[in-house]
Amino acid sequence: MTRVLLADDEAMIRAGVRAILDTDAGIEVVAEAADGREAIELTRSHRPDVALIDIRMPRLDGLSAAAEIRRERLPTAVVILTTFDEDAYISRALSEGAAGFLLKAGDPRELLAGVHAVADGAAYLAPRVARHVIDELSGGRMGRGADARARVAELTERERDVLALVGEGLSNAEIARRLYLVEGTVKSYVSAILNRLDMRNRVQAAILAYEAGLVDTGA
Repeated sequence: MTRVLLADDEAMIRAGVRAILDTDAGIEVVAEAADGREAIELTRSHRPDVALIDIRMPRLDGLSAAAEIRRERLPTAVVILTTFDEDAYISRALSEGAAGFLLKAGDPRELLAGVHAVADGAAYLAPRVARHVIDELSGGRMGRGADARARVAELTERERDVLALVGEGLSNAEIARRLYLVEGTVKSYVSAILNRLDMRNRVQAAILAYEAGLVDTGA
């Protein structure tokens, strides 16, 4: 069972999102918050697997709440769920350690897929958001290929294999099956990769894998 915290200052939005989540027998909403501070407090007390957090909330915005959850090393993956898909929001969300970015205007199936993906250790971006990131990578603002290849060269061959599959968006379980490893070993590899590359989350690692040419862009 995937335990979810839902944070949004609009009660009707919370009710709508909860109704979608309740259609999945594998998801349980364990708490609801109406502002960023409450979201952090409930994450501390309930330790959900996933926190779905809106950006614009009173007392503390969702991006700052995501950053605080990461700083406290709480065992919760943060997914930003918002109306806004501006580059500045996407960039800050990823830099603050969010494992996913979803749009309220998206398909409800994206919401369910995103929750399950991040709970399983993967990263998830709504297709429209992923397009923004790919465009930015292709346009060169994040396309620091030479630097990325130099950083990746510091990894072992097996770590590069794992990083490439992280770049494809695979979860730990999927990587384990692909490389014929046990899931716990993959988790250790991912942690080691993030530490050696000084990265906060899998999304940043996936971007580096893309920049370094480890990901088959034709896939």
